[in-house]
Amino acid sequence: MRNQADAGRSWPSWLPTAGCALAGWAVFQFWGNATQGYIHTRSLFWWWGSQWFDPTSESEHGLLVLGISLWLFWRNLRGQLEPQPLGRARRDEGVAAPCAAMLGGLALHLLGYAVQQTRLSIVAFLLFAWGVLVLAGGRRWGRAAAFPLAFLVFAIPLNILDTVGFYLRLGVVDVACAAARDVGLGVWHNGTQLLSSRGGYQYDVAAACSGVRSLMALAALSLLVGYLNFRPWWARALLLGLSLPYTFVGNVVRIFGIIVAGEWLGQKAGMTVHEWFGFLVFAIVLALQLATVAALRRVVPGPSESEGESERVSGGEGARASEGESGREGRPRGALVMGAVFGAAALVALAARHLDAAQTSPQVGVRMAADGRNPADLPMFLGADWIGQDVPVSAVERDLLPPDTGFSRENYVSVRDPRQQVFVSIVLSGRDRTSIHRPELCLVGQGWTIQGRFSHRFKGPGGPNSSIAATVLRVQREVVLPRRGRTTVPSLVAYWFVGHDRTVATHWERMLWGAWDRLRHWQGHRWAYVLVQTNALDSEAAALARLQTVLDRTLPALQPPPG
Repeated sequence: MRNQADAGRSWPSWLPTAGCALAGWAVFQFWGNATQGYIHTRSLFWWWGSQWFDPTSESEHGLLVLGISLWLFWRNLRGQLEPQPLGRARRDEGVAAPCAAMLGGLALHLLGYAVQQTRLSIVAFLLFAWGVLVLAGGRRWGRAAAFPLAFLVFAIPLNILDTVGFYLRLGVVDVACAAARDVGLGVWHNGTQLLSSRGGYQYDVAAACSGVRSLMALAALSLLVGYLNFRPWWARALLLGLSLPYTFVGNVVRIFGIIVAGEWLGQKAGMTVHEWFGFLVFAIVLALQLATVAALRRVVPGPSESEGESERVSGGEGARASEGESGREGRPRGALVMGAVFGAAALVALAARHLDAAQTSPQVGVRMAADGRNPADLPMFLGADWIGQDVPVSAVERDLLPPDTGFSRENYVSVRDPRQQVFVSIVLSGRDRTSIHRPELCLVGQGWTIQGRFSHRFKGPGGPNSSIAATVLRVQREVVLPRRGRTTVPSLVAYWFVGHDRTVATHWERMLWGAWDRLRHWQGHRWAYVLVQTNALDSEAAALARLQTVLDRTLPALQPPPG
């Protein structure tokens, strides 16, 4: 009996928790990020944290979310919410829940690593961290950490908000212009562009004015307000859901103010309102949420302070009373959990190394050049009607994208009318899926404004019955012409993605099929991103016909027929 007691004292109770935390840290630090394109690091922590300081990632609120999460965890541990006797929780729950959470987190991370989705690995890390906290402090710590860890999801950069923001912009402009016309202001809009009927001002409603930059922060604020004020989850979910329409209302008021200032005082006054009234969106959303909270409090109970006192009492003597009973029993089980987590972490590390060492699949859906990296060169002449001009790849693109990214570009000019031009570009990804992305990101960075989008089918290279589904963007940009001065040039941009065995029209289809191929073959299949662009000064129908004319003569050179 004495030997068993000595053995129990020689095995510190904190060792399993520390060992599991160390194993998880090693996996997420050294094999946490499979993408090496824009942020060249293997560390999940560096990949995530660096984007909190990058204005282009739209996640600069990440540090604030992290601070709030830590405060919520500390607040919950003090027993203000959800009482649970610590000792009884350890006795009843055991180590099954934390073990399952940590192993599940490692498995989910391996899935994210295989499909090169670092955001999925962040969710896996949060699940793993919850398991470590439960192992350290029992069910009480698990309950205290559940919401704070889930709250950290709002600090993850989500590119899907680009699409949401596009439609949010269109809606904001429509409603703001309609309200301005209702009060007698002469304003009309073309897509996201605001124009004065008298020519006094002209604005382009960018992503910042759509509210997409603040949507995640405002959604997090709404959920936090609901969590602190209500116990029922439906009330918290209601406040979270209302963040989108409230953000919409706030931005309508902001755009309406810009229109009024521009109408009364000119373009410069409208820009001043644009620069200084960004806080107005937050003020409006916060006021609307507080008004909603006040209305809900009349019918929905809030958190009970007496429950917090109950938890502090029961979590004291109850924990001490059961410490001796469950301590010696929990240590052997804790050793088993630590061993299981160590084994799983080692397997994840070995699998990640295997994925890193796997060769890129030789199967490509476009014709290749002799070097095996770049797509085949596009033809210089398209009959006697079109002459190609080389478009070199900039040094910025070469430095930004992975070195195994391939390019092939040509700008075709009509011999009969040099104003008619068609730009054809092929970007071929390497092992890293971030070699290619949606063209919307590059177009906005190049100064184009996206006015709308639609689907279109071009004739394919496989005969009269073959076709290629594409996404077509309506874009425009202001340019300065020698004789006409500043003018707006509308254009059509069509794009699609070519895999080794299929062609898809959207970024999300490419992401899903690419993930499936990586899971099925454990290889980095190369996808090609094909883009064609021409101006639409004549009409959209003429622009589409011009694109089809050039594709009829270039598709056989860049994309073999199916089969």
